[in-house]
Amino acid sequence: MDQRQTTTARMRRAVREPESWWQLMRFVAVGASGYIVNLMVFALVVRVLDGGHRLAAVAAFLVAVTNNFAWNRRWTFVAHGGHVGSQAWRFLLVSVGAFVINLVLLELLINAGMDELAAQAIAVAAATPFNFLGNKLWTFDR
Repeated sequence: MDQRQTTTARMRRAVREPESWWQLMRFVAVGASGYIVNLMVFALVVRVLDGGHRLAAVAAFLVAVTNNFAWNRRWTFVAHGGHVGSQAWRFLLVSVGAFVINLVLLELLINAGMDELAAQAIAVAAATPFNFLGNKLWTFDR
């Protein structure tokens, strides 16, 4: 079986496991806290510190990714047995991939005339499925 077939088979198995659904609910709860942190930092940089939306998106990402790694490792995936450094790097890579999706959508929405904060809210939400699957199947895989 090639890598793509193996990943597809793992995803199919995960969908049938009740624990995967509980993980998804915990991931969404952690994501909601990270989402709030992200939007608060973004708003602080844009509206209080008068920084541009690109700088604000980077700052918001860095703060939120730290929050999310800690909570996902401890609570969502209960990944205490894995090496924290390896998990952190994998989490960061998956998060950067989701961040690129976020940033592309943010630019598209802002260029289409949407308010910066509303555009960021939509862009973060749209990147979530990629983020969950990457972390479940790679970062915290047992």
